[in-house]
Amino acid sequence: MNSGLVWIKSLVEWLFPRYCAVCGARLRADERAVCLHCLASMPLTGYHLWKENPVERLFWGKFPLERATAWMVYQRGTPYAKIIHQFKYGGRKTLAVDMGRMMAADLQKDGFFEGVDFIVPVPLHPRRLLMRGYNQSEMLAKGVSEITQIPILNGVVERIRYTETQTKKSGAERAENMKHTFRVADVNNVIGKHLLLVDDVVTTSSTLTACGDALQAAEGIRLSVLALASAE
Repeated sequence: MNSGLVWIKSLVEWLFPRYCAVCGARLRADERAVCLHCLASMPLTGYHLWKENPVERLFWGKFPLERATAWMVYQRGTPYAKIIHQFKYGGRKTLAVDMGRMMAADLQKDGFFEGVDFIVPVPLHPRRLLMRGYNQSEMLAKGVSEITQIPILNGVVERIRYTETQTKKSGAERAENMKHTFRVADVNNVIGKHLLLVDDVVTTSSTLTACGDALQAAEGIRLSVLALASAE
């Protein structure tokens, strides 16, 4: 990088400082979204290295699963939980893209994405999409796609029923709440394909299971699951 570009970049950093999504410290020019100190302490699961890991077990017997993982542990009230809160409710959609990039870069070196044909972000209902302004799962998928070069397939699954928030529901209530929520818009687009479903947090698997159930309308479908975080 020549001296002129370095000067311009330094000026931009001074005029528009960026802050760590975890601790709030000012980020250096070589840091994105999370400072190196917080990144080193991030509660990563390592589940992609486990056969029959806890996230995979959530989907056993529910749809034709290839593999599943969540990158980090979500614990409400911890500094790291602020990452998801900021991009889900705070309007920081670029933070979700950055987290998708970091997650994909870590998982790619261990072959997690091998054989995947398309990335499918779990869709929001149009009403919720209008309220939020963007789909946080799609932003995560965008970051994953940028690293892996696997194309995103939007619109293949539609959310046809507006559901109440899942936050305070039990596992059984979540499953009931998600029944008949999704449909496949065009089965022909995904026949025989290996799709990677991407979501922000996996808790009881009810949302992803409902999405996967709808996709089973496509013959020969294979599914993998990737969530940024898994709730303990």
